[in-house]
Amino acid sequence: MSKVIVVFTEDIKDPEGMAAYGKAAMPTLANGVKVLAVDASPRTLEGEWHGTQTVILEFESEEAVRAWYDSPEYQAAAKLRHAAADSNAAIITAF
Repeated sequence: MSKVIVVFTEDIKDPEGMAAYGKAAMPTLANGVKVLAVDASPRTLEGEWHGTQTVILEFESEEAVRAWYDSPEYQAAAKLRHAAADSNAAIITAF
């Protein structure tokens, strides 16, 4: 079974709000979720990259992503992120 990657690009408008999001979101990342990268200064090779921070997470499956993302605990944290940053998120199947 292929791993699944979730990529967030975040244009942070409220650093304190993002810090609160981080504190709320981290406990939701248990059970096989691996944080692969958190980068406040990605170096763009082509085109324009969205945001001031990029986060990459690895999950065992898309079902695991959806269970995490749709959980009441993460959705409570996500409201903090939405208030503090303009964000994009994508699910990408890894090899």
